[in-house]
Amino acid sequence: MDDMSGFSQKSKLEPEDYYMSTEGYMVFTEKYHRKRGYCCKNSCKHCPYGFDKSSGLFRKKIKD
Repeated sequence: MDDMSGFSQKSKLEPEDYYMSTEGYMVFTEKYHRKRGYCCKNSCKHCPYGFDKSSGLFRKKIKD
């Protein structure tokens, strides 16, 4: 997993970019992933790129 230290200084997060899970984790929205513009290959819950960590493949095409 990528080092997230200093993340908030690199990018200004908007309220629609993420939400907090019931477990207390920050969950990025599909809107945020599209705004970021690339896949981190961590199989994020709302990944618009369709990355499958178990196979290492992208499973779906991005719709604009």
